Amino acid sequence: MRALDGRPGPLDRLPSGRTADAILAAGCFLALAVIGLLAPHVLDRAALPVHGWALLTVACGALYFRRGHPIAVAVVTFVACAIYYPTTATDGPFVITFAIALYTVAAAGRLVTACLLGGVAMAGIVYGDNRDGMNHLADAAPFLLAGWFVAVIAIGGVVRNRHAYLREAEERARAAERGHEAEARRRAIEERLRIARELHDVLGHNISLINVQATAALHGLHREPERAEDALTAIKQASKETLREMRATLGVLRQVDEAAPVTPASGLARLDELTRGVSAAGLTIRTEVAGEPRPLPAEADLAAYRIVQEALTNVTRHSEASTAVVRIRYGDGDVTVSVEDDGAPVSAAPSGNGSGIRGMRERAASLGGSLDAGPGPDGGFTVRARLPA
Repeated sequence: MRALDGRPGPLDRLPSGRTADAILAAGCFLALAVIGLLAPHVLDRAALPVHGWALLTVACGALYFRRGHPIAVAVVTFVACAIYYPTTATDGPFVITFAIALYTVAAAGRLVTACLLGGVAMAGIVYGDNRDGMNHLADAAPFLLAGWFVAVIAIGGVVRNRHAYLREAEERARAAERGHEAEARRRAIEERLRIARELHDVLGHNISLINVQATAALHGLHREPERAEDALTAIKQASKETLREMRATLGVLRQVDEAAPVTPASGLARLDELTRGVSAAGLTIRTEVAGEPRPLPAEADLAAYRIVQEALTNVTRHSEASTAVVRIRYGDGDVTVSVEDDGAPVSAAPSGNGSGIRGMRERAASLGGSLDAGPGPDGGFTVRARLPA
């Protein structure tokens, strides 16, 4: 058993496996051999015959194989005991070899087999003790032996259950660790996707505005200088906004100094600023708000803003619309945002599964909401999202 700090505990230094079995077999043989040698002098019994030594060697040697072949070892030690006791006058604790084998059978999960072997052994012992007229087991010894057999079988079963419990606990720990790793990977993937969506929305929107204004500036540079100046001013503002939002988005990837200025998060509170920037590109935008405006959760507020931003970006890039309507409706527990334009899509118009629309749909789904996008009933294109809030 290892210590709490991960270092090996005292039990980890003990022999295990084949080494432990070899030591057990040798220890049993040595102890029984010493008893056999001392029997004539200390116990006043006959010396151990040659066949007794052979049986002793076989029974103790079989214990070395007890883990791989528990039932076979139990049978071998049982037969050795069945021959040893009726044919020798030394007696002694030779039955300990069978008790060890019986324990191993129970610890291997063969409780029924262990009980059958123990029952057969007790029946044989009682029968043999009554048949030859010699009380090898002396008085209450059969009851004590039966108790030992029951005890070793019970201990073997407990050890088996303990090992099974430990294996199950280790498996649960490994499964929990794998679950934590999978959860960490999932969160990392979700964070990367979130950052990718943010960059797509920020860059796509502002660069589209810059492209539109740059085109207007080029066309009006000589004909209408004042319009070119307005377009360049809008380009400057859009590029500044791009840098600001990129700084806010990429800030999650690095540690920001506590003294650094905090960039305000995007949300519906900045909707007027957003529509003014798009209006500078020549699109007339009307904003309608229904319900009582209220502060929204940060994630829902950002998602609503980004969906409106991406929808307006698609209007400027992929349609010939001149006007667009942005509607915000505050409901009981949700907020609905929609963007409708009056333009016919150009040849490069995206389908309802375009990357921008897919990103908006993923934003809404990540919060438990929904998003629909498609042609409007009276023409144009409509994007409508419902977000829990």
